[in-house]
Amino acid sequence: MKLLTKKLQKKIPPLYSQEESADPLIVCKFFLPGSGWTWYVIEGSTRERDGCGWGTNCHHLPLTEYDPNRDDVLFFGWVDGIEPEFGYFSLSELESIRGILGLRVERDRSFKPRRLSEAKRETNLV
Repeated sequence: MKLLTKKLQKKIPPLYSQEESADPLIVCKFFLPGSGWTWYVIEGSTRERDGCGWGTNCHHLPLTEYDPNRDDVLFFGWVDGIEPEFGYFSLSELESIRGILGLRVERDRSFKPRRLSEAKRETNLV
């Protein structure tokens, strides 16, 4: 399954665009079957494949300019894993994770965008 489609690239707002929002919009959801791990994407931008030096070597572009041959993607969102928390995670990280029986991270194709507060209520994280 392709985690990041062209259609989804157009929907995910750039990094830091919702940082002033008390209840940001979650655009998509990734999960690892057979585990308790879920990643709720709030924002994302391109990232250099060699990583971002948090101030150096950072040339984030909107996902509409994403080139998989050149870029990785840096997401920001709500991560429900060991402890639910906000955090950054990359597309390459999600693609490299293997769970029970080698299962890979999947995109929830039935997920409809919703506010963070609504997603927390649905998963009993409030």
